[in-house]
Amino acid sequence: MKFSLPKVATAPFCPSEVQGSIAVDRGAPFFKRVLRFAGPGLLISIGYMDPGNWATAIEAGSRYGYNLLFVVLLASLTGMAVQCLCSRLGIATGRDLAQLCRERYSPRSAKLQWLLAEVSIIATDLAEVLGCALAFHLLLGCSLTFGIVLTAFDTLLILALQNRGFRRLEAIMLVLVATIGVCFFIELVLIKPYWPDVFQGFKPSLSAIGEAAPLYLAIGILGATVMPHNLYLHTSVVQTRLIGSDLASRQDAVRLARIDTIGSLALALLVNAAILILAAAAFHQSGHTEVVEIQDAYHLLDPLVGGAFASTLFGIALLASGQSSTFTGTIAGQVIMEGYLNLKIPCWQRRLITRGLALIPAFIGVWLMGEAAVGKLLVLSQVVLSLQLPFALYPLIRMTGDQRLMGEFVNRWYTKGLAWAVFVAISAANLWLIAQLFSA
Repeated sequence: MKFSLPKVATAPFCPSEVQGSIAVDRGAPFFKRVLRFAGPGLLISIGYMDPGNWATAIEAGSRYGYNLLFVVLLASLTGMAVQCLCSRLGIATGRDLAQLCRERYSPRSAKLQWLLAEVSIIATDLAEVLGCALAFHLLLGCSLTFGIVLTAFDTLLILALQNRGFRRLEAIMLVLVATIGVCFFIELVLIKPYWPDVFQGFKPSLSAIGEAAPLYLAIGILGATVMPHNLYLHTSVVQTRLIGSDLASRQDAVRLARIDTIGSLALALLVNAAILILAAAAFHQSGHTEVVEIQDAYHLLDPLVGGAFASTLFGIALLASGQSSTFTGTIAGQVIMEGYLNLKIPCWQRRLITRGLALIPAFIGVWLMGEAAVGKLLVLSQVVLSLQLPFALYPLIRMTGDQRLMGEFVNRWYTKGLAWAVFVAISAANLWLIAQLFSA
């Protein structure tokens, strides 16, 4: 039986005030098409290396050396598979995940999904607030409270970038990601890890997670990797590439999006692996196996390396991580609000609402617990994200497996099997993690 292809929107959907599209000519050389399509995956990769990932990677490296590197690898491969589904959905339907949920589910279900998605945005922004505030605290010597105040002013950066177009935003994200990568590359050169042991850590090992403590950390790494807001964001930003409406053009777009996604998330994999390798080489190998806080890692790098250069690079990378995540979190918030509610508000208003809601728990936590609040609140933000992830992943898998919606782009049987296996694994892992946290 033949199915007609879904109608493609004549202009790609963009969150309000972050407009701009890039035409991709299918007649151009392949390498030039790849470069023109590159960018959406880079925005998505930011969520895979935000401050929420740092705490689990640092603790895993300091406690267990390189043994959990394979978990970082598997979590990143899972993210690649999920994000490829997102790009396929956006290209095939011309709509994003939030819009499709509003159209295909009852108003009550759609509003519940919207509320959960908004909670995930706030949880993500909380991690960004804490990461940036901690970076200011470490680099400038200011209090954590004042660092949190400084993070409120990133709204000015958002205002300066609105109406600049996605291409410029993507270029800025590339600079920030490159900053993170260069900082960790230099730190690894200074630390000099033993690379045969590093490569051995990428080999899957059930014995490495055979006990409760390393298994807890492994699930934490998985839960901190695939971010719910990234699923909504990717289905939207992939539409900033103008393509033809014929089948061949759209098939080419799916291939180009897959290359962009896998390449960008491979960079995120390298950064996350570098964080764990740094912690393993600097702390585990020297007997500092109790380093579980980001600020502890910063302060211990000085005496271990023999100078303040490595710790300064660490702080700069943390600041770049938190700030880049702020940009993508704002765009994701726009996508979710416009998609679920069909409501458009200025970008700066969206930024103020999200950041204002994230500042409240950050201020209260730091006021009550001091520096100890950072690690606890970062873990809490990851738990909240874990709770919401299945609610975003389920409709994504259902929709990409619906031939009436996807037409020729529907998931093949093996893709469906892999997607549902990922859903079950993530849901079970997150439920186990949450149960352990509440029983602790």
